[in-house]
Amino acid sequence: MDTKELLKKVRKIEIKTRRLSDHIFGGEYHSTFKGRGMTFSEVRQYQFGDDVRSIDWNVTARYNEPYIKVFEEERELTMMLMIDVSGSELFGTTNQFKKDIIIEISATLAFSALQNNDKAGLMLFSDAVELYIPPKKGKSHVLRIIRELLEFKPKSNRTDLAEALKFMSSVMKKRAIVFVLSDFIADDYETALKISGNKHDVTGIRIYDEREESIPNLGMVQMQDAETGRVQLVNTQSKSVRNAYGNYYRQRVDYFTETFTKSGCGTLSCRVDESYVKKLLGYFKRRG
Repeated sequence: MDTKELLKKVRKIEIKTRRLSDHIFGGEYHSTFKGRGMTFSEVRQYQFGDDVRSIDWNVTARYNEPYIKVFEEERELTMMLMIDVSGSELFGTTNQFKKDIIIEISATLAFSALQNNDKAGLMLFSDAVELYIPPKKGKSHVLRIIRELLEFKPKSNRTDLAEALKFMSSVMKKRAIVFVLSDFIADDYETALKISGNKHDVTGIRIYDEREESIPNLGMVQMQDAETGRVQLVNTQSKSVRNAYGNYYRQRVDYFTETFTKSGCGTLSCRVDESYVKKLLGYFKRRG
C-alpha cells in the first residue's frame, strides 16, 4: 500500500469512527469506565452541610476557623487495545473481513479515549507479540494506531492469546482498560486471563463470521487452515464431519464466554454483518 492510499484509508476510518465516538460513545465511555479513585483538589472554608470528616485540622488550627479538604475523581485512564492479527482474521463471507470490523471498533474506542483525554496504547499479537505501542495521549498518536492497524503485516499466522496476556500484564504496571479483539478460536488462556482480570478492567470483543459457525453440505471441498497453512480435502457431505466441526466451534465459543466470566471480565460478540455500534452501546449501557 503506497503512502497516498494509506493516508486516504486512515482519513476514511477517522471520519467514520470519530463521528461515532464524538456523538455516541464519548459519554457512554466516560460513564462506563471510572477513574482510579479520588484525589485531593483543594482546601476551602467549611460551609453548612459539609461532612465534618473532611475537615483539615491543620489548616483549621492555622486560620482559627474550619476548613475542609475537597476531593475529585481521578479521571485520567489508560486504555490498551490488544488486537489479534493471526491468519484467521482475514476471513469473511459478506462485505468485509473480520479484520475490517476489528479496525473500525479499535479506532472508535481509541477516539473515545482521546475525547476523554485518556491515554491509548496498542498491542498486535499472533503467537507472539508482534508490535507494542505504549499508551500516549493525542490525536496524532491515535492516527498512528490506525495506520498500524491498516498497514501492519504479521510475521506469523498462528495465535497464542496467553502469551499476549502475559506480556500485557508485565508491561502495564497500573490498572488499565483493556479491550481484546479477536475471533477467540484459541484455548489454554484461562490462567493468564485470571491474572490480567485481577489487575485490569478487561473486555473480550469476539468478532466472527456466520460461515464459521457450521459447514454447509457442499460435497468434497479443498480447505486451507488460515493459521497453519495446511490444505486438505473435506467431505462436507458427511454429517459426522459437519457435527464434529460444529461441536469444536461451539466449544471454543463456550470456552471464551465461561473463561472471561469466571475471570471477572466482560464479553461482547459481534458478527461481521451486524452493527457493532448497537453492540458497543448496549455493552456500555449494561456496564454503566
